[in-house]
Amino acid sequence: MADLSLPDTRTVVKSVDTYARDLLERVLVTFLQAFAGGLVITWPLDASAWSAALSGAVGAVLALLKGLAARRRDVTQSASLAKGV
Repeated sequence: MADLSLPDTRTVVKSVDTYARDLLERVLVTFLQAFAGGLVITWPLDASAWSAALSGAVGAVLALLKGLAARRRDVTQSASLAKGV
């Protein structure tokens, strides 16, 4: 009888929906983090909140591009560049 080796039950097989949720979460969290960091910097410098929003948007776009680049690598169902994620 052939030995049938199945993956561990804890292994998660990510679908396109999972990839999209993963990427969306990363982009939104990056925006919020960059926006919050921008606010911390803009208030003492008397800059506008729009500057903070712009810095958040730039961070989010970079996170989106990184996530799309990760899709082209070996790990096609994750927005991470780390192998095995």
